[in-house]
Order: sequence, then structure tokens, then C-alpha cells
Amino acid sequence: MSDINEAAPPPPPASAGTPSAEERQWAMFAHLSALIGGIVTAGWLASLGCLIGPLIIWQIKKDTMPFAADQAKESLNFNITLAGLMVILTALGLLTVGIGFIVIAPLMLLIGVAALVFIIIAAIKANEGVAYRYPFTLRLIK
Repeated sequence: MSDINEAAPPPPPASAGTPSAEERQWAMFAHLSALIGGIVTAGWLASLGCLIGPLIIWQIKKDTMPFAADQAKESLNFNITLAGLMVILTALGLLTVGIGFIVIAPLMLLIGVAALVFIIIAAIKANEGVAYRYPFTLRLIK
């Protein structure tokens, strides 16, 4: 008969193909940090703010948590693509002496809403342990 005070056996370690709960959590943070960075640094710095969180998480976790590092890289690539697109649209608006913003402003709003949806989906998938790939993303960091 076992003693009541005896400790329960530790949970089994995660299998090689399944990310641990901590790794999934860091992957989720990589996606959400871009969203938070954009909110905190609203305005002209929003593009840079979206890059800081995923970059830091990728640099810290790239040697110890492959799943978290992969998702941080994916988030970083998506946000670099998004920042580049917004810079191009802003330049087009300025080149047309502001008249182009009649078309560009609603387009930027639509892109921002789509990015918000993609980031939320990515965070949920990462928390489930599924590697998410953003659509329409230039994969500049490999």
C-alpha cells in the first residue's frame, strides 16, 4: 500500500515533436508582443514597435526553444513586411501631395485590421502548439 504523503510522479516530458507548455507560451508571446509594441508606440514608431518584441524573444530563445524561436522569426518577418508596406503606402500618399491618402488611408486601415486578425490567429495557434505561417509574408529572416 502506498503512503498518502508520497509525492505523485512527475508528468512525462514532452515528446520530441511536441513543444512544451513553456515553449508554446513564449511562441504566443512572440506574436502578441508585436501587437502590444504597435499599441504602445502608436504613431510613426508603430512600425518599429512591432519589431522589438519578436526580435528580443527570437534572440533570447533561439538556442533553447526551437518552436518559440521559429514563431518569433515568423512574427518578425510578418511585421517587417507590414512595416515596409506601410512605409510604401505613406510615401505614395505624400508623393501625391496628400490626395492619394483618400484611397490609401482606407487601405491602410484595412491592412491594419487584417494584421490584427492574423496576429490573434497566430497567437492562438502558437499556444496550441501549431506552427503558424502568416500569408503574404516576405521571409527575410531565415
